[in-house]
Amino acid sequence: MADWTDQLPESAQEYLTDRRLDEVECIISDLPGIARGKAVPASKFAKQKHFHLPDSIFYQTITGDWGEAAGEGGFIEKDMILKPDMSTATAAPWTGDWTLQVIHDAHDSDGSPIPYSPRNVLKRVVAAYEARGLTPVVAPEMEFYLVARNIDPAKDIQPMIGRSGRPAAARQAYSMTAVDEFGPVIDDIYDFAEAQGFEIDGITQEGGAGQLEINLNHGDPVKLADEVFYFKRLIREAALRHNCFATFMAKPIADEPGSAMHIHHSILDTKTGKNVFTNEDGSETDMFYHFIGGLQRHLPSAIAVMAPYVNSYRRYVKDHAAPINLAWARDNRTTGIRVPISSVEARRVENRLAGMDCNPYLGIAVSLACGLLGLEDAQYPDDECKGDAYEGEGDVPRVLGDALDMFDEATRLHAVLDPDFARVYSIVKRTEYEEFLHVISPWEREHLLLNV
Repeated sequence: MADWTDQLPESAQEYLTDRRLDEVECIISDLPGIARGKAVPASKFAKQKHFHLPDSIFYQTITGDWGEAAGEGGFIEKDMILKPDMSTATAAPWTGDWTLQVIHDAHDSDGSPIPYSPRNVLKRVVAAYEARGLTPVVAPEMEFYLVARNIDPAKDIQPMIGRSGRPAAARQAYSMTAVDEFGPVIDDIYDFAEAQGFEIDGITQEGGAGQLEINLNHGDPVKLADEVFYFKRLIREAALRHNCFATFMAKPIADEPGSAMHIHHSILDTKTGKNVFTNEDGSETDMFYHFIGGLQRHLPSAIAVMAPYVNSYRRYVKDHAAPINLAWARDNRTTGIRVPISSVEARRVENRLAGMDCNPYLGIAVSLACGLLGLEDAQYPDDECKGDAYEGEGDVPRVLGDALDMFDEATRLHAVLDPDFARVYSIVKRTEYEEFLHVISPWEREHLLLNV
């Protein structure tokens, strides 16, 4: 035991100081971003170099059904080899005993990465940058709602009850009083994050009733995606301790803003460490514009990955804190692509289209892939938007079916992500879409039953 625990990250070692480790959760992200895997006694984990799970976990829809994505070999549920990445070992501080979580990477029997494992997809995109002498850097922002417990899907989701005994209020963006309403939940979020070794850049109240945002410091894309993957579980567990739910649905409450995962991007020259978006004189480089051009040209084909469910498209509502087009501008939150105020060294581009319901590995991967294609093509963007982008035309797909059609045609994007991933993803998502189309909504029963 001592041999492998001595190599744990510092935060995990601190968590186990003077404590006996009971269990290790061996986990991996599926396509929706759900943690799949096995919990094993610590003594067994110390003896194993890998474990197995069937590849069918990547063919499963969000409802638990299966897409026919197994390929020529058929649905035989062959075993994958899952190997731990010990740099991801972190506490599971909400458990009743002393438990660690470790993210694993999925390999085939010949040792090659499983192409439709989300973490492998992101690693492939990062490697494509590295092959060009570039190092991508990202900073995700996580928006989510704290809501009242909802155990009946037929009932509307309601804001949680705060410390005052009143439901969380809407339209209180950046209010510290509103943040204080959720104080006990936020305290647990901070405590859990500290135990896991995560650094939170800040927590703010957003515009929705019970909507919060957590910002993470910039860094390596895979590491940051790991943190978002962990944070979703952490936040849910903190909420459950206080008789409420945390939801990352893109649009959980009608007439309230949706929840995004804004992704900030900058690119470094690997040799010099300098930001390739900035010239020596502090001006913007051609690569800065090419990256934006790539986002403008290719993001429409990537929306199906960043907005993966039928609910995701309810977020793209004019004048409701979400973009409706791919206009770009400096310091303008009405555009889909924003250049925030920053020092010239930290110049970056923010993609505001991704929803918080997307898989963090895939959302970051596809956003970086679009920018990379722009760099390859020396693609310049449209003229900068001046004024309110909501006054322009919408060019974001409005339904999942249209988004999937565009994704299926994006062969260059598939080449960056991996064609086999694109095949599996499309099949699984179309299976989910077909499942949804079999459901009759309350709106249809209310307005069509007796009127048509």
